[in-house]
Amino acid sequence: MADARKFELDELVNRPGTYFNPQTEVLVVVDDSPELDAEIFNMEEYEGADWVLVSDETPLDENRRDELLETFQVRAQPAAAPEDEDEYSEDYEDEEEDVGRE
Repeated sequence: MADARKFELDELVNRPGTYFNPQTEVLVVVDDSPELDAEIFNMEEYEGADWVLVSDETPLDENRRDELLETFQVRAQPAAAPEDEDEYSEDYEDEEEDVGRE
């Protein structure tokens, strides 16, 4: 994969963006723009690492998500491996010899 920027989970939750884990096939979207009234939470109950589930629904535009994933796949394609020219030319020479013997 060409220059994929990798992040640990504790790093990505503090940086807005769209992240994908190829091992678990989980997509995480980090959006720091929404604001909730802090008064609804008793802040003494929550430590810095606690998260609150707002909804089981994913508020994503699925078409836009798919576009982002496709764009990433195109950019991240591994470079084509160069063919071994010696192996190719040997195979080609063997075929030429066989044609003349028929």
